[in-house]
Order: sequence, then structure tokens, then C-alpha cells
Amino acid sequence: MGEFLTEIGGSDWQRPTCRDATARLESGTVLLGPDLHFELSAPEQQLFSADCVDGTAKQVSYRPAAQMLQGTRVEGPDRERLAAMMQRYFEYASALIRALLPKYGAGISAGFTSFRPVEIAGRTISWRKDDTRLHIDAFPSRPLQGRRILRVFTNVNPSAERRWRVGGRFEDVASLFYRQVPREVPGLSWLLYRLHITKSRRTPYDHLMLGIHDCMKADECFQRESRQIDLSIPPGATWMCFTDAVSHAVMAGRFALEQTFYLPVEAMIDPRQSPLCILERLTGRTLA
Repeated sequence: MGEFLTEIGGSDWQRPTCRDATARLESGTVLLGPDLHFELSAPEQQLFSADCVDGTAKQVSYRPAAQMLQGTRVEGPDRERLAAMMQRYFEYASALIRALLPKYGAGISAGFTSFRPVEIAGRTISWRKDDTRLHIDAFPSRPLQGRRILRVFTNVNPSAERRWRVGGRFEDVASLFYRQVPREVPGLSWLLYRLHITKSRRTPYDHLMLGIHDCMKADECFQRESRQIDLSIPPGATWMCFTDAVSHAVMAGRFALEQTFYLPVEAMIDPRQSPLCILERLTGRTLA
């Protein structure tokens, strides 16, 4: 499993140990910290219910910069407690990134924090939104224009594993699917932005990444037969990867915290391993 998984040593989020962590992440490895636990108070544990979400969302979202909570039905002191827990997780995850990946420095920026209390297994959902299918991350409403998606997760379920599948190299997946992505519709990127459907203009890169995401999920043969491993995340463990490059599927589990970070390609130690550079090599054109 060494190609897919590398262990982070230690239990202190500010003093983790992992040799060549940055290079391993950029090569498509998942980093797993079995002893990096996020301790929860008894009142925080009382928030652990699927009823926490508002019915239209599968997760609670928190914007650290604005200290804004979305996607939850809880009110009053419980809402304040939930926001404080997610703010604290953002601070822990940020400390971990600074300690483990110091070369990224000020280049890395934080996105949403999320709390995922809903059981993954058994959900009825369309294939495009079904995260039990192997996929790479790409956001329909938030074009990244080449930036990387780095995510830190913690299984805060006190008694159950969170089960993932992890697939092979991004370049292999992209080579298989990029020609299947339909051509961009002229003017569509501009229209989506003007109608406020997207937060910024989609680039050809964003179009390709969304198309590859959909092609992966729609291909039953790929889902069954592509190179992949099962990964069981024990209770309390923390893990991270570049989810725009690591093919992954969430098979089972509930009660996880997650922090998203964004990284410009030029801040990487080896930009050639970014999805942007790989897709530009494959297509022979500038994409962002």
C-alpha cells in the first residue's frame, strides 16, 4: 500500500512527522495520521446526529473567514457550539498544514470547513452526485482555474471506521477519459458567470476536470475493474490528499470533519504533477 498511503507520525497537530510529506502528497499519495485525534467535548458530541443538517444538504458548511454556518437546522446555543467546533477544527487543520507542508507558506489558502454527520452507505442519489463512485474533485459552481484542492479529514466517529476506495495515478485516469469529454459550448462560461451560476469564469481546465469527474462516475467498467485499494480509516484518525488528483470514493461512514485548502500550481514543489500541467501535456494546449 506504500504507493497509495504514507503514515504521519505523532499525535500533536503542530508537530507531526512524515518524511517527504510534500513530495508524497504531490505524487498522489494519501497521508494518514492514525494518532492525530481531534478531541471533542461532551456537549459537542451531543451534536452528532443526522438531524443536524437542514434536509437539503448532506453536510454542514462553515466559512472560517466570515465565521458563517450553513446547511444546519440547529439554533441557539447548539448552533454556537457547532460553529465553535468547526472553527477549532479549521485552526487545527491549518496548524497541521503549516507544520507538515511549510514550503507552501502563504501560497495556500483556506476554503470551507464541513461536518458530515450523514451515513454514506445506502443513500439514494443520482450517479453524478454519488460519492461512492470513484472520482476526482471538481466543483461545478466554483471554478478553480488550475488551483489545487488539498483536503484534510478526521473521522470523529467514536466507534466506526470510515471506508474509502483509492484509485491510481491522475495521469492514467486523465489519459483514459479526457477525449470523452464533450467540447465546450462557446459562450457558456461567460453566461454561467453572468447568471451567477458559477462564482467565476470556467476555464477549459475546469471544463475538462468536470467532464473527467462525470466520465469516471458514469463508467461502470472503470468503477469495477480499475486499479484501486480499500482504505479503512479508524475512529479518531486524520488523513489528507489532493482530491483533485487522487481518485477516491467514500463507501461508508458518518461523522467526519473536513477542511479544504486551495493551492496555486506555481506554489507546488513540482508543478509538473498538477492536473493542470498533466492535462496541458495531454491536450497540447493552454487550459488556464
